[in-house]
Amino acid sequence: MGAPGKILLVDDDPDFVEATKAILEARPFEVIVAYDGKEGLEKARGEKPDAIILDVMMPPPDGYAVCSELKKDPKCKKIPVLLLTAVMQALPHTLYTIDMGLRTEADDYIDKPVEPAELVRRVESLIAG
Repeated sequence: MGAPGKILLVDDDPDFVEATKAILEARPFEVIVAYDGKEGLEKARGEKPDAIILDVMMPPPDGYAVCSELKKDPKCKKIPVLLLTAVMQALPHTLYTIDMGLRTEADDYIDKPVEPAELVRRVESLIAG
């Protein structure tokens, strides 16, 4: 039986990437990783994942910019995007806002820290459509 889906995980925190990759591969999703927005865009276009987990707070282009770019691209716009972020915790200290996330056309939005079971449930739901 094949993997239930190919997931692109884009986050600039290597420890978070490794932990999240292990959780998803246990399902067993195929996981491709990118450590910044530029690499994430390249891999989304090249690998054509079934879903993308995208961190918001990264060096430019941030997750909001990457999501907007993907949703404008005819080859990528149908790929569901789950924005994963610590923005709620950082709101008093950053320029990010909840409204910015809503304007990106992301398919789902979840705050860090995320429970592994909840992350898997959200990803499975996105892939199922």
